[in-house]
Amino acid sequence: MTRARSSQISLDETPYYHCICRCVRRAFLCGQDHYSGQDYEHRRQWVVDRLAVLVEIFAIDLCAYAVMSNHYHVVLKVDRARAETWSVEEVAERWMGLFSGPLLVRRWLRGETVEAETLKAVEIVESWRSRLFDLGWFMKCLNEHLARKANEEDNTKGRFWESRYKSQALLDEKALLSCMAYVDLNPVRAGMAATPEQSEHTSIQQRSQALSQKPGQKGGAKPRLVPMVDAEHIETDDEGTLCRVRLMDYLQLVDATGRALREDKRGAISAEAADVLQRLGIDETAWLRHMAPRKQRTPLAMGTMCRLRAFAKATGRRWIAGQKAACSLG
Repeated sequence: MTRARSSQISLDETPYYHCICRCVRRAFLCGQDHYSGQDYEHRRQWVVDRLAVLVEIFAIDLCAYAVMSNHYHVVLKVDRARAETWSVEEVAERWMGLFSGPLLVRRWLRGETVEAETLKAVEIVESWRSRLFDLGWFMKCLNEHLARKANEEDNTKGRFWESRYKSQALLDEKALLSCMAYVDLNPVRAGMAATPEQSEHTSIQQRSQALSQKPGQKGGAKPRLVPMVDAEHIETDDEGTLCRVRLMDYLQLVDATGRALREDKRGAISAEAADVLQRLGIDETAWLRHMAPRKQRTPLAMGTMCRLRAFAKATGRRWIAGQKAACSLG
């Protein structure tokens, strides 16, 4: 039986989640549709543009993304504490950046309400606060927007997405790092790009361009990404950064992992990347096995065994798949 999405999220256990959404049947989100001959390449920028809007409104940050031909991946960080610091007025302005809101709230913002109306308006706005750090609302605002634009362009109606988005909890830094590398390597694995840096509409390309100070993608905005640490702060626990890995180390790690997975280049992880793995306590053989493509369904959560057990308890489960991988990662 399908579980409620809320039962798969536990912000007390982790703020990081990997979300995947796939188009229905043979519908193409982006790229070249070989069945109809139509080119939907321009739709990739739709996803990136919408992500750029949503991360500025929600208390949800973007760690990684990859826009494929009929699906997309995002790795998100939910920042509940930030949302709780916003004033009522800021909550209203953020939410009404996406939705028009009731007339009562609009009048309240203009200072046109009496005391009883003000109390009701504030009550309504406070109900929006929790939505601004809710993964479901973030994905709803992303998917409904894309579906409307695609259906309008195709002059059709009905479902555009195959099902609800799939989410995977990332319970520790090791799980976060491996999932981000998996997402960033998707275009290379699919044969869409020769290198991660050439993968259009991905976070790995965006981070690479920022590092080399090259101009970004043409024709649209780029979403704000959670920054990685620099050399001076690598040993600190700065909540504003992503994890204890420098950007250059991460790029080298993704490149080395990608080379190891390519059929024509079955090499070992480079010496530069090995330092990162050793610092995080990840076994090299286990890393490559963990990053290998899987045919089975995506595990609900990733992390060490103790974190998996805590997440299972927090979400009302007795058992979670992926314990073998958890043991191999430490």
